[in-house]
Amino acid sequence: MQREIMTSIPFLSQPSVEAENTEADLVAAQDLKDTLDAHRNGCVGMAANMIGVSKRIIAFVDEDLGGRITVMFNPHITAQDGAYDASEGCLSLNGERHTLRYQRIEVTYANRKFRERHATFTGFTAQIIQHEIDHCDGVVI
Repeated sequence: MQREIMTSIPFLSQPSVEAENTEADLVAAQDLKDTLDAHRNGCVGMAANMIGVSKRIIAFVDEDLGGRITVMFNPHITAQDGAYDASEGCLSLNGERHTLRYQRIEVTYANRKFRERHATFTGFTAQIIQHEIDHCDGVVI
């Protein structure tokens, strides 16, 4: 189900709690995926707090997988290199902001079956994931 986009800075500034293998968190992940899909014309990634759910769940359009939307539960960056300055926008905010990003990141996360995974991402996909993990950490860019 598509949900409304959260724009409350105080809410978005709060770190999200770990997701659990519960029906509620799986429904939130599906709603996040549906909401991202509905906003694909101007958005490539979302975190659950952007739809009012304070859980560490992110969804992003993965061009390396043909534009499929990938969902991660409890993502954490474990390594990064190749720092660069980026300018980013966000559905929850007006305008663009500058921030430091990394060309290559390694991420540990759980998949939809809550099996732990570890993967490396580069380029624009890595940038998207970093932005969404910032959301999970309560960092508003």
